[in-house]
Amino acid sequence: MTLSENFRMERDSLGTIKVPKYAYYGAQTQRAVENFQISSKRMPRSIIRAQGIVKASAAKTNMDLELLPKSIGSAIMQAAEEVIHGKWDDHFVVDVYQAGAGTSQNMNANEVIANRATELIDPSLGYGRIHPNDHVNKNQSTNDTFHASMQIAAIEKINDKLLPALEDLYQEFDKKSIEFMAIEKTGRTHLHDAVPMRLGQEFAGYANTIRSVTNQLKLSADKLYEIGLGGNAIGTKVNSHPDYPTLVIQEVNRMTKLPFRQPENIFEFMQNTGAPIRVMTTMKELSIHLIKITSDLRLLASGPRTGLAEITLPSVQPGSTIMPGKVNPAILEMTHMVCLQVIGYEAAIANAGTASQLEINVMMPLIAHTMMESIEIMYNAVSTLTTKCISGIQGNEEICKHWMNSSLALVTAMSPIMGYDRASQIGKEADEKNITVKEVLKQKGLLTPEIEKAMEPKGLI
Repeated sequence: MTLSENFRMERDSLGTIKVPKYAYYGAQTQRAVENFQISSKRMPRSIIRAQGIVKASAAKTNMDLELLPKSIGSAIMQAAEEVIHGKWDDHFVVDVYQAGAGTSQNMNANEVIANRATELIDPSLGYGRIHPNDHVNKNQSTNDTFHASMQIAAIEKINDKLLPALEDLYQEFDKKSIEFMAIEKTGRTHLHDAVPMRLGQEFAGYANTIRSVTNQLKLSADKLYEIGLGGNAIGTKVNSHPDYPTLVIQEVNRMTKLPFRQPENIFEFMQNTGAPIRVMTTMKELSIHLIKITSDLRLLASGPRTGLAEITLPSVQPGSTIMPGKVNPAILEMTHMVCLQVIGYEAAIANAGTASQLEINVMMPLIAHTMMESIEIMYNAVSTLTTKCISGIQGNEEICKHWMNSSLALVTAMSPIMGYDRASQIGKEADEKNITVKEVLKQKGLLTPEIEKAMEPKGLI
């Protein structure tokens, strides 16, 4: 092909521009491609799918309100359905770091759907006969549709992937807590000896931590169901049919089988990105808890000969290119890294939230991409953690017993009998002589039946 055969000329309000001949997108998308060659990252499939849902719902509503001819509306709906199912993903080409609020991303969707709908009606009509603004974007603005799309995408992925993955993780920790409840061990505070406990109690704490933060995520995510479709540019519903907002959300609900609703105040929705901020705050909390848990498990599994070695992790891959036979806690390390990334993403979204000015937050493309990336990598990490690590953990009962019997914190049991100060001296002497507390008591003739009974781990646990 010659250069002219590879391109077609399209016109927008700024003039004409060359567009790849077989691209379904048009002039405004092409300008965005040329203007924003920043990262080579595109909006995730989940956002594109949500845009298709919004555009199909809008077309159906506009037909029902007799604002679109059925021939055009039906073609737009079919084209939008194809977008939902990923048929035209290669034609969504705008960089994540683009014009504010997602205008370029919205126009990318409008142009792809308009040109595909034209083709569905009559391929001989050529590009542009169904208009991306007048038809596909009817009763809409970027400011309400892109905002809604990112919230639809987020709640779908949270419901379908992240929440079930967290439930699986909770269940696995809960199983391990039951399995390990008979194993007695020493507790540790400040990374030093503390009173005895059960390994199952430690894992029960992990299980309930996951359950609590999962419940918090459900509460935070509820705000995502508020979508301001029909608010248009700033919430005044300019150029919008009075029945459109209610009907279009009903259609979104029909398509997604989810309970989306109008915001309590449409202007709040247009001005702020409160729902993503809330979700990401909980994602940060989840990350903090997972870092704590995975760090604990790395400590408990440390060794296997020179560490605590109270648990054994499943081996998933060799751990060293120089030390033969070494196996590292790879899954736990990966999870820690993912959590650090999500904490960083939360900071980006929090700062993007401060960019809301007057009637809109122009940082929505960054918020959308970063939130969806956070949900995706957290889901993958949690699923991997559950199946490749937690489910295969074994408790080392003999090693747990060894450390428990060596613990200086056993003097705690003697404190009510002989007093805090004297018990402290016994513990100090055991430490200095590198012997057990019981051995010091025997040497001093103090190991009475009363003290021996008090020092039984079951009594302390």
